Amino acid sequence: MTDIAIQPALFVAHGSPMNAILDTPYSRAWRALGQRLPRPRAILAVSAHWETAGVAVTAMDRPRTIHDFGGFPQALFDMQYPAPGSPALAERVAALLAPEPVQLDTQDWGLDHGTWSVLVHMFAQADIPVVQLSLDLHRTGAEHLALARRLGPLRDEGVLVIGLGNIVHNLRTARRGDAAEPYAWAERFDQAVAQALQAGDDDGLAHWERLDPQARFAVPTPEHYLPLLYAIGLRRPHEPVAFPTAGIEWGSLSMRSAAYGLTSA
Repeated sequence: MTDIAIQPALFVAHGSPMNAILDTPYSRAWRALGQRLPRPRAILAVSAHWETAGVAVTAMDRPRTIHDFGGFPQALFDMQYPAPGSPALAERVAALLAPEPVQLDTQDWGLDHGTWSVLVHMFAQADIPVVQLSLDLHRTGAEHLALARRLGPLRDEGVLVIGLGNIVHNLRTARRGDAAEPYAWAERFDQAVAQALQAGDDDGLAHWERLDPQARFAVPTPEHYLPLLYAIGLRRPHEPVAFPTAGIEWGSLSMRSAAYGLTSA
């Protein structure tokens, strides 16, 4: 029997979908991260782009590649990430979250760009089963964190749990272009989150609106921030946080990723 590798817990800032098809500092960092990780038995992805009323998990054998964006080149719409699903992992997630009701989705969703635009670099062969867990719109940050903590056993079962979003995500104020200067409030909030992660301040991170007077500019809607809490919830005592990527894109898009349990490179 093959030994099961204990997996780290990750939050990856996905940024623009164009990272999927361009050679960028972030796509290169994701490839390096994938090479550094122990090979997972399966992946549970918590993407900013699947919001539901209640909790749902994909449970199909072959999840479709969802192109949930507009205004990008045809090459991006042509991208496919044909990773298998895992109904067995979906059932395991539902069991861990019990007695919370969990919808096993066998046809409606799949793999959205928050997930596949990163995995296409981390695990380019698309040969590892991938399941997505939705974000329940009706839960607070503290409730998401509590839900995430129930998933802790997955790390010992060879399942890589990845939250995918952006700590700062305000597209209304975005300054498109590689040379865009970051807003002061974006940098300040990003740093406040980084400091809270390093201090292990779970309560502060769950109530992110208290971290800075202009937090509402950094997190105008919570869906891109909440996946961070799923990495935090799987952190184990004395595990330091690492930041595989960082920086502010377009003035108002944080590319800070966070990882727990990474072995030395």
